[in-house]
Amino acid sequence: MIETVVSVELPVDEKLEIRKNRILPAHPTGEEKRIAVVTGTHGDELEGQFVCYELLRRIKAEPGSLKGVVDVYPALNPLGIDSITRGVPMFDLDMNRIFPGNENGPMMESVVYGITEDLKGADLCIDIHASNIFLMELPQVRINEVTAEKLVPLAEKINVDFVWVHASATVLESTLAYSLNSVGTPTLVVEMGVGMRITRKYGYRLVEGILNVMKELGVWEGSVGEIKAPIISTDREVGYLNAESAGIYVPRVKIGEQVQKGDLLGEILNPLTGDVEQAVTAPMAGLVFTRREYPVVYSGSLLGRILGGKEQ
Repeated sequence: MIETVVSVELPVDEKLEIRKNRILPAHPTGEEKRIAVVTGTHGDELEGQFVCYELLRRIKAEPGSLKGVVDVYPALNPLGIDSITRGVPMFDLDMNRIFPGNENGPMMESVVYGITEDLKGADLCIDIHASNIFLMELPQVRINEVTAEKLVPLAEKINVDFVWVHASATVLESTLAYSLNSVGTPTLVVEMGVGMRITRKYGYRLVEGILNVMKELGVWEGSVGEIKAPIISTDREVGYLNAESAGIYVPRVKIGEQVQKGDLLGEILNPLTGDVEQAVTAPMAGLVFTRREYPVVYSGSLLGRILGGKEQ
């Protein structure tokens, strides 16, 4: 059942509409648990689009197995998706920096207020993000340490490679996830893949994880594939790789590889002189969970991240 969550008039007889697909069990009682799957907050993050499609396809293939309510919001920022823009076009605005919004505020604050109100009260919200066009991310859940006790047990069941628990000081209070968690709607932030692309193997994995969490909550009784137990980052160091000079970055390792301290991870090349400007080496042993995909770099550009510690 397609529903319009927010509708706003735009110039030239156009409308900004945020829509969701609500899937109900065959015989709803009104007492069912509700899960919400949200994506498309940034217009250059498309990994969640495939997840929405595949999740709906799986549910429609086994309709009798659905025992709760599933709300799928594939495009919170449809203008950004249509124009291949990360933020909201015309407003030069990052949509994930104005939650929970304001009913009587400017247009976009009113829009995100409507979205927030519609999501409130869900038993779980899964907020799916890709990386940007510069970086590839292994499937991961990112959690504020304040909500870790409640959310980590759910994140462990969603079939990602690891769960990254952030310190409170690094968490932005104006995001959708923070706003929902602060009012008692449990929200998991999933990061995976790369901007402007769809990584199907990641999408399939996450769908299995979402179905697994739905089963845990009593929303789903159908089939679920193999689920991987993630690494929890709580007691692990995260190493950052940054460029020391400008040039073209050519990586030497694949994302998801285990590396040792001192291993060569890539090189920054100077196409004008034919020199290697920097040999990028691992600062620690661990798992490469972020890798630079866009080759052009400048001093300070992020080249990757390593999750240190023992293998699981």
